[in-house]
Amino acid sequence: MAHYHGHPHPHADHGHDHDAHGHSHAHGHHHHGPVDTGDWRYGVGLIVNLAFVVCEVFAGLWSGSTALLADAGHNLSDVLGLAMAGGAAWLARRAGSSQKTYGYGKATVLAALANALLLIFACGAIAFEAARRLADPAPVESGIVMVVAGIGFVINLGTALMFMRDQHSDLNARGAYLHMMADAFVSIGVVIAGGIIWMTGWSILDPLVSIAIVVVILLGTWGLLKDSVNLALDAAPRGTDVEAIRAAFLDLPGVSAVHDLHVWGLSTTQTALTAHLCHDRADASALLAEAQGLARSRFRIGHTTLQLEADPLPDCPDC
Repeated sequence: MAHYHGHPHPHADHGHDHDAHGHSHAHGHHHHGPVDTGDWRYGVGLIVNLAFVVCEVFAGLWSGSTALLADAGHNLSDVLGLAMAGGAAWLARRAGSSQKTYGYGKATVLAALANALLLIFACGAIAFEAARRLADPAPVESGIVMVVAGIGFVINLGTALMFMRDQHSDLNARGAYLHMMADAFVSIGVVIAGGIIWMTGWSILDPLVSIAIVVVILLGTWGLLKDSVNLALDAAPRGTDVEAIRAAFLDLPGVSAVHDLHVWGLSTTQTALTAHLCHDRADASALLAEAQGLARSRFRIGHTTLQLEADPLPDCPDC
């Protein structure tokens, strides 16, 4: 039995035992570290937004604006989300151990899931307060509302731009970007609402804006919740076409069948793949290199474990 390893380091056993069949096993691992998400961005965003939340709460209480308090609640959830995402990004850089063979990358998935659940909880609290104010509207200091919301727009937009570059490669970065951009647009809405209240005296517009904020948050959170749940369940990451990967492997010269193909997220930035390739080639090591290169270049999968089988298995209907 011949083994081919891309690296001499140990790797996780995926529980396949075909020694009795005398197949050629080829396991190749290519590790691409997590995208350098720049922990300083999480730290800067955390400090600036936390300071603004404190100011916004006082301004909301002083002006009697539920819209400001709602926005403060949303911003507070974003602060906690940034803290979790930054902590998870740091944890993901820690080396694995003999028991945690894949390292701590999954912490980024758990942080994204917790962030989504936190936002949904915040929506419930905001909606409850808005409904109470609809039943009993109170006067609003519109000038304070407009000034504070305008400052919030600048802070939220600036924070969002820090994460814009990595939004397509990191679920946590995408969550931070989308939430901060949503906050920026919400802040503009609050400024407009404050101006209308200032001109017309329609205080009831304030809780209505709060409800609109809840809708914006929920719409922005749904995709994050779905993606983070899928990654937590070891589903293929969004945008990864498993059947296209199978077809690409089958197109390799000499490959007759692909089975036990699994694709899942090791973290919000890393994807892993395992598969068995049935083939009739004599140069197994070359086939291994071709398959690994295909997964890496076409599908951006950096961690592959491939088992090459030189003859069909009796219990494999696909071979």
